[in-house]
Amino acid sequence: MVIERTSKEVIIRLPAYVDTDGLQRLVDYLTYKEATAKSKAKQEDVDTLSEEVKEGWWAKNRSRFVK
Repeated sequence: MVIERTSKEVIIRLPAYVDTDGLQRLVDYLTYKEATAKSKAKQEDVDTLSEEVKEGWWAKNRSRFVK
């Protein structure tokens, strides 16, 4: 593995035999970290929004699962 830092980015080079499933989970986590790096949201606000989204999704999709 080689890690290189340039003025604009960090480059990670891995051998081709590295497990792609594990690598995808790592990339997903890094994407999340990048997206939230400058966020000023509090965990409480995130939790509230998450619950609202779940409730809205369930209201729209309940009939698909409960007959």
